[in-house]
Amino acid sequence: MTRARILVVGALVLSLALVGIYLAAGGASYAPAQSRNPCEPRPWHENSGGLDGLAEEFTLSALDGAACQLGVTREQLARALATKANRERFSKRFHIDDEKLSKAIRAGLLRAIDDAEEHGRLNGIIAAPLRATVKNIPLEQGIELVQDAKKFLNGESFLSGIGNALEELLP
Repeated sequence: MTRARILVVGALVLSLALVGIYLAAGGASYAPAQSRNPCEPRPWHENSGGLDGLAEEFTLSALDGAACQLGVTREQLARALATKANRERFSKRFHIDDEKLSKAIRAGLLRAIDDAEEHGRLNGIIAAPLRATVKNIPLEQGIELVQDAKKFLNGESFLSGIGNALEELLP
């Protein structure tokens, strides 16, 4: 046998061995992980401190709350809110108009505020005016808040100045 043939046979044997190991490890029965139910309470991480941690937990909670209201997964809703085109496809697929989406976004934001306060991450002095603001928030600004709570909490959005006050009142 020539050297080239030995290399080809060796590569073939190694590739078959790799496939065999993959199958033995359960590779033939792979199923993606189930999306968690957005209606179930989600634990907040104690080690995620400051505005960054609060913004991340707030966003996840708001997405869960809105997804629960709409009967979809958090992941489906997050993808839908990414672009206007995605939102239109999502609305057609699930028969959700802007009014229903707006109500769900508000419900999600209220849930996030409640969760943050319940977990000691948001002071009641800030939570009350946030709730009042969120109850009448327009759809586009609600989506902006769900997508980037850090921007909102830092005061870089339509509610400028809240970030500094919030930083002072964080536990």
